[in-house]
Parts: sequence; C-alpha cells; structure tokens
Amino acid sequence: MRGFLPLMIDLHEKEIVIFGGGGVGERKASFFCEHGKVKIISKEFTPGLDILHKKGKIELIKINDINDNEIASFLNNAFIVIPATNDTVFNDKIARIAKYQGKFINRVDDIGDIIIPSVITRADIVIGISTGGHSPALSKYIRHKIEGVITPEFAQMSRLQSEIREKLKSVVEEQKKRKDILWNIINDNDVWDSLRESYEKAYMTASKHIRQNENTER
Repeated sequence: MRGFLPLMIDLHEKEIVIFGGGGVGERKASFFCEHGKVKIISKEFTPGLDILHKKGKIELIKINDINDNEIASFLNNAFIVIPATNDTVFNDKIARIAKYQGKFINRVDDIGDIIIPSVITRADIVIGISTGGHSPALSKYIRHKIEGVITPEFAQMSRLQSEIREKLKSVVEEQKKRKDILWNIINDNDVWDSLRESYEKAYMTASKHIRQNENTER
C-alpha cells in the first residue's frame, strides 16, 4: 500500500478545504469539523451542510464558475484539500493545483496523500481501520467487529488509568512498580466488572492495587 503510515495528527486550527457541497462533501465535513477549520466551496450545498454552517461548525463559500487562480487562492491556508465534486476532470485540476502548492490531498475518486480510515472513538481511545481505499465495505465490517470488543468500558478504563497514574506519581517512587500496578489493574476482572456498574466502584476496586503495594513496602 504505497508508503502510507497510520498517524495521529492534531488538526486544531488547521484548515481543511473541501470542493463540493453534495453528499460526499457533507460526509467529509461532518468527519473533520470537530477537529479542524472546514471550508466548503461549491455552487450549492446539502441541507446537512447548511445545518453545520448555522451551528458555526463549517464555513460555506458559494461560487459559480472558478478559474485556476481562484482555486489556488482558496488553498493558500489549506492543510488538507479534498476534491469532492461529481466532475472527475475538475477534481483532477484541484488535485494538481493542490499538489503544486505542497498540500495534503484526500481524493474521493482515487488514492491521494491521505486516506480517511473507518474510525472507532471511545473517549481518548481512537482506532482507525483502513484497507488502503480498496474495500470500504471491509473497513466498515472490521469496525463493527471491533466495536463489539472495544466496549464503552474501555473509555472508562482509559480515564481510570490516567487518574491512577497521576496518583501513583505521588505515592510510588519507582517507575517500574507504577507500571506494574497499572498493568495489574488492566488485567483485574473485578475492575472491569465494576466499570459496568459505576466508575466510582471501579476506582475503589482499582485502589486495592495501590494498597497492596504499600503493604508490600512495609
């Protein structure tokens, strides 16, 4: 799959420019608008895009005909460019101009610089699944399978690990012992069972591992 490498990128304050206000453009805008600054450039927009605009999540720029210089000007501050119109020739032109400017390109009708994976989010946990753009249906299928395994309790476990980790810094001096305690908490079925009842109960159950360490040190 060419040279693609999975990365986590901070898109805060970065601009994503999408050409095309149809269903594909709406899907891309919905994906990116919670993470970066999204601009949609199109002759018309779906009702869904209008709603996102009214909520202040995206910027809509209405155009009729547009020349190469105008396309280039829209890309000046872009981090990612997405040609998502129903005109393949126009999409190719946008991609060529974006590539000349050194922008990252996400193609909807071809393989660009960036492939958008199928994503599972559980609070701080983010899992991306990709088949390199060759089988979106398989990506979706794998996502459904993993969602059955990575349940909402994993988000709570992430929170628990973070809070216990901070507490351990003040009560356990040795880094290896802190690591062992956190690992034991993850592998404690009682903690997982408690998470299904309440976070507070899980925290109390996990805290026994800290107490056990304190008793051992005595």
